Amino acid sequence: MHITASTISLTVDKVAESATFFTTHLGFNQRMAADGFASLGRDDAAVDIVLLRRGTEVLPEGFRDEHAAGVIVAFTVTDLAAHERKLRAAGVPITMPLREEPWGERLFQVTDPSGITVQFVEWATPGPEQQEA
Repeated sequence: MHITASTISLTVDKVAESATFFTTHLGFNQRMAADGFASLGRDDAAVDIVLLRRGTEVLPEGFRDEHAAGVIVAFTVTDLAAHERKLRAAGVPITMPLREEPWGERLFQVTDPSGITVQFVEWATPGPEQQEA
């Protein structure tokens, strides 16, 4: 298998509002959109995001009324504190303030208009993906 791209698909109630949140505050570009659908991407992100309106027929029948819950979309970034200040100044609700975990992970979280938790991470010490094998 050769994976050429990665996408996370999230079922939400507010597709347009979530798309605006990701494009305005997180630098994503809207690549495609239709009624109840938006595809978002960034050239420097390892994952694209697809937003689907809850209840849409594209979803399997048993999942149409499900909502993206318990999912955290996490991005590892540089200059974490500057990103937190910028989002706070823009009025984005910071739902978990900037903190550092004992294992060296620095993080904060925001929540988009549909309730998607977005976490930003920076490693104070080399994280698992940064350690040499």
